[in-house]
Amino acid sequence: MRIFNSYNNQLEDFKTIHKNQLNMYVCGPTVYNYIHIGNARPVVFFDTVRRYFEAKGYQVTYVSNFTDVDDKIIQKALSENKDEMTIANRYIDAYLKDSESLNCLTDYIKPRVTDYMNHIIDFIQSLIDKDYAYIVDGDVYFRVEKVKDYGHLSNRHVEDLKSGARIDINPNKESPLDFTLWKRTDEGIQFDAPFSTGRPGWHTECVAMIDDIFGQEIDIHGGGSDLKFPHHENEIAQSIALNQHRLANYWVHNGRLSLKESKMSKSLGNVILVKDVEDKMALRYFLLSTHYRSPLNYDDDSFQMYVKEFEKLDSSMKQLHRKLDLSNGIALVDITDEEIKALINAFDNAMAEDFNTANAITALQSLIKRINVSVRQHKDIDYYNQLLQAIVYMTDILGLNVEIDTMSDEDRELYQAWQDARKAKNFEKADQLRTKLTERGIL
Repeated sequence: MRIFNSYNNQLEDFKTIHKNQLNMYVCGPTVYNYIHIGNARPVVFFDTVRRYFEAKGYQVTYVSNFTDVDDKIIQKALSENKDEMTIANRYIDAYLKDSESLNCLTDYIKPRVTDYMNHIIDFIQSLIDKDYAYIVDGDVYFRVEKVKDYGHLSNRHVEDLKSGARIDINPNKESPLDFTLWKRTDEGIQFDAPFSTGRPGWHTECVAMIDDIFGQEIDIHGGGSDLKFPHHENEIAQSIALNQHRLANYWVHNGRLSLKESKMSKSLGNVILVKDVEDKMALRYFLLSTHYRSPLNYDDDSFQMYVKEFEKLDSSMKQLHRKLDLSNGIALVDITDEEIKALINAFDNAMAEDFNTANAITALQSLIKRINVSVRQHKDIDYYNQLLQAIVYMTDILGLNVEIDTMSDEDRELYQAWQDARKAKNFEKADQLRTKLTERGIL
C-alpha cells in the first residue's frame, strides 16, 4: 500500500508503527455553526480511510477533536446572550447528527479542548521550561526559529516568512514568526494557568491532546489542505521541540471543495449546509467521486449526476437482495467467479494506491452493471450471493448505505401472486398487487 505523505510531498510505502494497529488523528471542527459541504469533505474522506483499514483487519484508534474554546464561539455566545458551552454543545450535537446522516462512523474518541485544559497548560509549561516558549505580559509565544526544519511541511522558508507582508508586527514577540500558545484575556471563557488567566492558542490544542491521548508519534495525522500552514506546521514544531518527533509518520491532506468555482465562506454566506442537503448518500457519493487530493467543485449539475448514480446503486442492490430474499437464499459463500474477483481486486488496488476512491467507484459501477445484467437472467443462488458480498464489501468501505428491508412471508406471497397475475395476463389484478408492493417498499 502507498500513501501520499504531505510531509515529504511524495507517495510512500505505508507501514504502521505497531503491527496491525493504526493510530490516527483528524482535526475536527470549531463548534460555532453548522457544517457546510466543504467541511464535510474531510469528514467523509477520513471516515472512508478508517473503514478501509478496518476492513483490512487493522485495529484503528481514530481520534477527532472539537475545538470548544475560540473567539468565534465567544462572539456567537455574546450575540445570542448565552454562555459558550451552550453554543458549543449545540453545534457538537449538530455536527454528530450531520456526520451520521452522511453515514460516517461516530464511535471514535472525541476530545474537547475544555476537557484537556490541564494537559494543555502542562504542555505549554514544558515548552517554556525547555526554552522553546516565553512569556510576555501573560501571553505565551513559541520560538519558531529554534526549530531547525520549520516550514518543511508547507514548503516555506523561514527567511521568506519573516519578510512576508502577511506577518503581523507585534512588539511583544521576539520574532514576527512566533505564534501564540496562550492568550491572556478577560473576555469569554477563561482558565487559570501559571502564566495568566486566559485560554490556549489554537495551534497548541491538537498537539497537546495527541500527546496526552497517544503518548507517542502516531501513524496518520489528517485534515484539509488549508491546515498545512500555519496550523499543522506549528503542531509539528511543538512536537519536535518537546518530543523530538514530527507528531505523525504520515501527514494526509484533502483538497478544497469550491461552490461554483468560488471558495466557500461562512462569513460571506457562500455555503451549502449539510443539514439542508436532501440526498445525503448522493452527497457522500459525490464527495468521494474525485481523488481526495484534487480540488472538487460543487455545482447542481454535478451533484444531480450522483443523485442518479446513487439511485442506480440503490435499485441494483435491492433487486439483487430481492432475488435472494424470495428464495430464502442469502448466505455467505466463497467468491470464486473470476470476473467478480477481478472487480474486487480493482477496487482494492485503487484504495491501496493512496485511497483512490474515484477508481474504486469505477470498479463499483462496473459491478452494478454486472448485477443489472444478472438479475434479468436465470443465475444460480451461489452466483447472486457472490455479487451481493462483493457489492456489500465495496459499499461498506465507501460508506454508501442502502437501506434494505428483509421480506416477510406475507411479502413473498404477495410478490409471487403479482408474478402469477402477470404471467396469467390478469393486468388489473397485477396492477393492484403492484400498488401494494410499492407501498411496502418492495418495488
